[in-house]
Formats: sequence, structure tokens, C-alpha cells
Amino acid sequence: MIRRFEDKVALVTGAASGIGRATSLRFAEEGAKVFCVDLQAEEVERTAKSAAEIGAEAQAHVCDVADPQAAAACVQACVDRFGRLDVLCNVAGILRFDYFQDLDLDDWNRILAVNLTGTFLMCRAAIPHLLDSGGNIVNTSSTSALAGLAYGAAYGASKAGVLALTRSIAVEYAAPGLRANAVCPGSILTPMTSGGAGLPEKVDPKLIRRAMAIDKPRGPETVAGVIAMLASEDGAHINGEEIRVDGGTLA
Repeated sequence: MIRRFEDKVALVTGAASGIGRATSLRFAEEGAKVFCVDLQAEEVERTAKSAAEIGAEAQAHVCDVADPQAAAACVQACVDRFGRLDVLCNVAGILRFDYFQDLDLDDWNRILAVNLTGTFLMCRAAIPHLLDSGGNIVNTSSTSALAGLAYGAAYGASKAGVLALTRSIAVEYAAPGLRANAVCPGSILTPMTSGGAGLPEKVDPKLIRRAMAIDKPRGPETVAGVIAMLASEDGAHINGEEIRVDGGTLA
């Protein structure tokens, strides 16, 4: 394994499982110090332990990224622990499916709070430290930001917001040397997509198949590899970009 992140510090949200866990371990394998963040205490501790077993310095931190004070304290805790911050990866997210007319306002607000506002809060807190280190941001959007997702209006809206946020950061901070990019996963096998967000009854199966890869679903490590590329010097001339990792779903 190449070690593109020696002496670098990566903060990864959503690190308890799925893409966040795979990304944390990928950074650990490539030499980074990893600050693993999630609301699920036992699971994020497990990720940090796995990163340490690879040989990385790793710290688990419990945080609700939708809470402004918690998000700011999280970034500060990372800098206090490791002395710097080079990469912020916003992976934390929640997904649920509802018929649009049945979508409860509280559920809408919570999805946007975690997926979009949480990304904003973490970026806002991290940017001063990333400017100091010449670092960068990789946000997690979705294919649902690029094409309609039946029964997933709140999720799609939140992830489209992440793309717009990412582009705005990229333009505003390009001159000082901070990059911001996004990945758009689709048909990735994670706990969030494998049963944790149950479909409502009597959905149209054609609309579900529409969001599936023409290739086969793959594991979260496929997304982690793209995130690592974007965060590394291999991605030095990539800024404000979204990269689909979807097995040809939207080709």
C-alpha cells in the first residue's frame, strides 16, 4: 500500500461503519493519523482500534455533527490531539424512504440537519486549520444529487445541497490553496443502504431498479479509494469536482 499521508492528520465523520469506516482504515493504511468521528460510541471505538492495529495513531470521538457546539468541539479536539488537521472527510449521513406526501417535517429536518448542515458545520470549523496546513475537504454526496431518487426526496435534496456547498467552498478558497471535492456513491453495500432505511409499502419496483448499478453493487472500500485519491497529492489539480462511484448507474 502506498503511503501518501505520512505525517498527515485526517478527520473522518461517519466512521463507525460503511464508507466512513472504510475511509478511516484507508487513511490509516496510507500512514495518516486518523480522528474517527461518529455518534455510535462502541462502533467508532472499534474503527479506531482497527486503525491502530494497522499501525496508525487513531482516536475515536463521539459527536452529533448536526450540533454546532459539538461540531466545533470535535474539530478542536482533533487539533488538540494531533496538532494539526490536513484532511476533512464528511461521510456522516442518514437515509430514509417515504412517499413524498407522507414525509414528516421532523424527518425532513433531521435528514437535512445531519447530511447538509452537519457537513457545513464541520467544514466551517475545520477551514481555518486546513488553511494553515494546506489541506483539503472531501464531502460525500450521492447519485441522488444528480438524478431523482424515488421515495428519497429529503435525502436527495440534502445531498444536492452538499454538492453546491462543496463547489462554493472550492471557489472561495482556491486562491489560499484549499481544495474541496465530493464523491457521489451509488449501489454501495453499507449498513445504511442494506436495510436500515426500509422502503414504504407498495413501491414501484421499476423506480427502485432505476437507482441500481448496471454493474454489481460493491463494498465501501471502492469509495474510500477515490476519497483517498482526492485528498492526496494525486488530486492536487482537482477542485470543486464531483466524482461518481456508482458502477455506471448514471452513465
